[in-house]
This record gives sequence, structure tokens and C-alpha cells, in this order.
Amino acid sequence: MSLNKNNLTLYFLIFFNGLAFGQVQQERKNDSIVVEQLEPVLITATRTLRQLSSVPLPAQVISKKDIDRINAVRLSEVLNEQTGLVTVPDFGGGEGIQMQGLDSQYTLILIDGVPLVGRSAGTLDLSRISVGNIKQIEIVKGASSSLFGNEALGGVVNIITEDPKPGFKGNIRYRGGSLNAHDIATNINVKNEKVGYTLFVNRNSSEGYDLLEGDGFNTVEPFENYTINAKVSYQVSNDTKLTGSGRFYHQNQDNVASQDLAGKSEINEWNALIKADHEFNDRWNSYLELYGTQFKAEEFLNDPLGDTFSQNNFDQLFLRPEVRTTFKPNSEHNLIAGFGLTHETLRRTDFFETPIFNAPYIYVQYDGNFFEHLNIILGARYDSHNEYESQFSPKLALRYALTETLAVKGSVGYGFKAPDFRQLYFDFSNATIGYTVLGYNAVPDQLQELDNQGRLTENSSNNLDQIISQFNGELRPERSVALNLGFDFKPSSSIQLSINVFRNTISNLIDTRVIANQISGQNVFSYFNIDEAYTQGLEFNSSFNISDNLNISGGYQLLFARDKTAEDDFNNGEVTRQITNNGTVVGFTTLDLDDYFGLFNRSRHMANLKVFYNIPQWNLNTNIRGVYRSKFGLFDTNGNAYLDTFDEFVEANVIWDFAINKTLFKDYELGFGIDNVFNFRDVPSGPDDGIFISNIPGRIFYGTLNINI
Repeated sequence: MSLNKNNLTLYFLIFFNGLAFGQVQQERKNDSIVVEQLEPVLITATRTLRQLSSVPLPAQVISKKDIDRINAVRLSEVLNEQTGLVTVPDFGGGEGIQMQGLDSQYTLILIDGVPLVGRSAGTLDLSRISVGNIKQIEIVKGASSSLFGNEALGGVVNIITEDPKPGFKGNIRYRGGSLNAHDIATNINVKNEKVGYTLFVNRNSSEGYDLLEGDGFNTVEPFENYTINAKVSYQVSNDTKLTGSGRFYHQNQDNVASQDLAGKSEINEWNALIKADHEFNDRWNSYLELYGTQFKAEEFLNDPLGDTFSQNNFDQLFLRPEVRTTFKPNSEHNLIAGFGLTHETLRRTDFFETPIFNAPYIYVQYDGNFFEHLNIILGARYDSHNEYESQFSPKLALRYALTETLAVKGSVGYGFKAPDFRQLYFDFSNATIGYTVLGYNAVPDQLQELDNQGRLTENSSNNLDQIISQFNGELRPERSVALNLGFDFKPSSSIQLSINVFRNTISNLIDTRVIANQISGQNVFSYFNIDEAYTQGLEFNSSFNISDNLNISGGYQLLFARDKTAEDDFNNGEVTRQITNNGTVVGFTTLDLDDYFGLFNRSRHMANLKVFYNIPQWNLNTNIRGVYRSKFGLFDTNGNAYLDTFDEFVEANVIWDFAINKTLFKDYELGFGIDNVFNFRDVPSGPDDGIFISNIPGRIFYGTLNINI
């Protein structure tokens, strides 16, 4: 699709929202009976149960009903259709989430309020999370370290799984389609007066896909994975409840690097949570959580003779006890406080030692309502650490109801992301190309070792002491100040509009830089704190219940994401681009600030449109959803280290998905759908083309069968 056509699609999405608003107003005039919609509730924003509409933070809830209607099976499919969110692929085909223009490494991913681990290169792969037993997904945008600490610099995604419900019920769900993809899952629920449990089992597989034929390997290799999730609740007394949950994930995938090098990769992950909830009286509640998780990944490559060419291991262990107390003196005020300790270890190939992180923390938050119209949230958290400086993370949020239908809300919060194990302890030399990457803490010893081996150039060797002296301190955590200001407008139960203006200012960014040169001609890289970057823009969301059976919703994000150092360099005339003639460089031209596009892999415009329609007399529901993304750049292609308007871009695109589901005999449901209806693909032109979208395989046909027990 051309850029012009996609711009027309963007204008259509915005226009259609306005048109729907007019239609809904007319519908309300002609219909005197208005069905009141149940208000969604969430806990992630404040760690207490709150109505979504009353929260003074940019937050949203994705319900189980919404997930089921689009026939999604993995978390990445659901999040990619939300305003301000976009899934971005990593090197192995996994997908992370970008929020308000911030990289996936800055978004904390939780399951039932506890964190997942396993970020081998900063990205936590969302495609490894099945949605078959999810009750709802809660999304909070903006720095949330005041409650959740590390990695919540950009926001939080909390996946809430189903709790045991009274009685016995279950279901079996199957989805099969293109790419020989199969997903089969079953849920079982049993609960009596005191004891309840749920069991979820899922198998997901695909033969993968290849966007570039003839290069010896697939874009995504064939895989199969299994998820087992169990939850048990025991009502000890009217005041005390115990809950235990566990999750196990296993994946096997082909690992192919070239026509001569092939092997396997394997992932094993477990999560275990024990929680005790005791209510002392109407005012005091306490919670004790004991949580542990381990993520293990192993991969190998063999040569044509079957001998091992390379083998890599990743083994991360995370343990966290936490105590939390809630004090509620009356219905208008709430105080929550907690403390805990995180303990992490990582055993990984190419680490110069086995690191251990210990981080005790404490937090407190006040949530109060004043004058019937004003809600204030004030909180802070203190994190200590054995490897980096302590962090204090405050947050303030306000919501004021101007009228019964219009409210203004704003928040300012501090977030941080600690240097990860890789940035501190990496000791990696590429066997094929020859470059070396050293973690910040590894530089003094390992760079000296490279010099002892005679691998450094004379210049680097002579300046060794000066280079090492730059690593005497600590690699500081990345910090962010997040500002959000918006309005919620709800003129009736069937119309909801919201707009939010945001800015995230990030300091102490961790970046890679060349620190020494090797006699082979290759470089030695390490990690440094650099200056500021920022993301800013606005988000608009709308939802219209035109009738009881027709809902139209849509959203739009405008984003500017830039590096402050880059802006200074462009302003000072320090950035140039090559002028070529038939492939030969014939000169250079200086660029100015107007030529600077921004950070890599960010689109200036994103939009979505969703239309859901029910036909009750046919027991049928159907929907169509569109997601638009304007052009973005993945790499610098003209050699000046920045993304400017003269670089190569992935062109704007829009993807439409369609689904239809019909219930038969009450307990059976058949579904059919097409993802990427118009078969958009961005295929590389050759092995050296890195400017393409690797996580969109093309048009996908599928069918589903759901059986309730």
C-alpha cells in the first residue's frame, strides 16, 4: 500500500469516529430507553479496587469478552490493537510492547500483580503468554515506579487470570489456521464453600514463516510451546483467605543461523505465588505474598558434521517476599503501605561472573476524595540496591469532576530502570565478525585481559589506564519524569471520549559506545550513561454504543520521540549526509533540525478503529478492526548515526482484521476470521536489507471451535 492511501485511511479512521458521534447522538434522541453499561474496575493503577472512570491516571481495561470476540490466542495480538501501544519484534522473532514511544524494556509486565523475567536483550516476549485463561488486562501508562519499582519507567501491563468461581464448569477451545498454526486450550473450574481451583492447559504451535526465500533460514522458525496454569483458593475463615498459583511454560523451536549451522532452542519457565489475605476489621487489611520465578533458555548450533559450533545458556532466578497493609478509615480515604525484598541471580553464557542483585524496598500511597469532586493520589517508594544507587520514586495524581459528564485529570511521576545484568556483566566476543561487548563492571578486568593477550591496538593499549578510569564509578539507573494531563467526557452511558497529553523525559540513558580498538580492525564496546531523550504527544480514545448491539470505538496517537543530544548536534550543524553519484561519494551536505526525524522505530501517527456488531436472534457476533501506523525508520542508512528525513523508512501501513462467531446449541461456538485481510507484508529486498517488518507474515485465515462443559 502506498503512503498516500494509508494517509487516506488515517483520515478515514478519524472522520468515522466523528461520524459515529453524530449517529449516536441521533440514536439517543430516538431511543428513550438507555441501557446502562457496567463500569470496568481495575487494581493495577492504585493496588486497590477502583472504577476505571474514577482513576486519575491514563489507564484502560481489556475485558475477557473483548479478547474472546477477536479470537486472540497470544497477548501480543491483543495489545497491538490498543491506542498508543505497538508490538515490536526482537532478534529471535519475539515481540515486546512499545508504550507512549518508550521501548519495551521500560514497560513492566505482570501476571496477577507479580513480574515476569527473561529479558535476554531487554525485550520480554509477549508471544509466550497465552490469553486463554485471562479475566482482563489492565494497562497503566506513565511512570509507575512509586508502586512497582524497577522496569515500570514507562508503564505497566498487568494480566489478571481467572479466579475460582462457585460450581463446576469448563471449556475446550481450538484455533487452527494458516502457517499450520494450532492452538488448543482447556479450562476447568471447581469451587465449593471453602476450596476452589482452576486449571488451564494450552498447546500452541506453528511452522513459522519466511519473508526472504533462499537465505537458508526462516524469519520465524517452526516452534511448539505448552502452558500449564493452576490456581487454588482456600477460605480459612470469614476473615482469612489463602491463594496459591503456579504457571509452567515450555517451548521448543528450531534454531537455524545459515545453510551450514542449525540446532535447537528451548525455553523453560515457572512462576509460583502464595498469598495470604487477612481482614482484621472493616478498616485494616493485610497481605503476605511469596513469589518466585525462573526463566531458563538454552540454544545450540551444530555444523554439517554434527559438531557443536556454539552453545548459549540463560538462567534467571527471581524471588520476592512482600507484605502489604491497607488502612481505610472511611469510604473516602485509603492508605496503603508495603515493603519487601527482591533477590535475582543470572547464570548466562558470556558473563564474566555470576551476578547477584538484592534490593529491599518500601512504599506508601494515600488515596483520598475531597469535596465530592476531587480525588488525590500521593505516593512514593524507596528502593535500595547492592549494585547501583538507591532510588526514591514519588508520584502525584489528581482528578477533578468539573461536571457530571466532564472531568480533568493529571499526574506527574518518577520512574527508573536499573542497569540490567547484561549491561553490567557482559563479556562477549563475536566468533564470526570479531567485535567484543563488555558490561560496565566487566571493563576493568576484561579489557586488561584483552591487552595482555595482545589484541588491542597500540593506541588503545597506551591509553588503557585512561579508558579504565572512566569505569571507576557506577552505571546509573535510567530515570524518567512522566507528565500526563487529560479530560474524560461521558455525556451519556453510551458515549465516552478521552484525550491525554503526555511527556516522558528520560535522563541517564544507557547506550553503547566504542571504548577501544582491536588489531583485527574490530571494536570493543561498552555501556555509558548519556544525556536526555523525551517522548511527547497526545492520545485520543472514543467509544460509542450506537445501539445495544453495535459498538464503534477508535483511538489516535500523535508522537514525537527525540534524543536531546541529537537535537543539539543538528542545531549546531554537526550532522551531515553523503551526496552520492552512481554509488560514489562526491560530497557532503549539512543537515539542520528540521531534517531530524527522531528515535528509531517510532511512528509519528498511529490510529485504530473497531466495530463490534451482535445479532442476538442469530446467536452471532462479528467485528472488524483496523490499525494504522505511519512510516518509521529502523536503522541509520546514510552513515551519520541519526535518523533523518533522508534515511530509508518502512512505509506507512494499515492492517484490517475480521472475525465472526456463532453460538450453536448454547454450549458450542464456531468462529472464523482473517487477520491482515488485505495481505500487507513488508518483505526485505535481499539478505542485506534490514529495513522491513519481521513480525507481520501476511494474511492469516483461521477457524475456531469453543465447547463449554
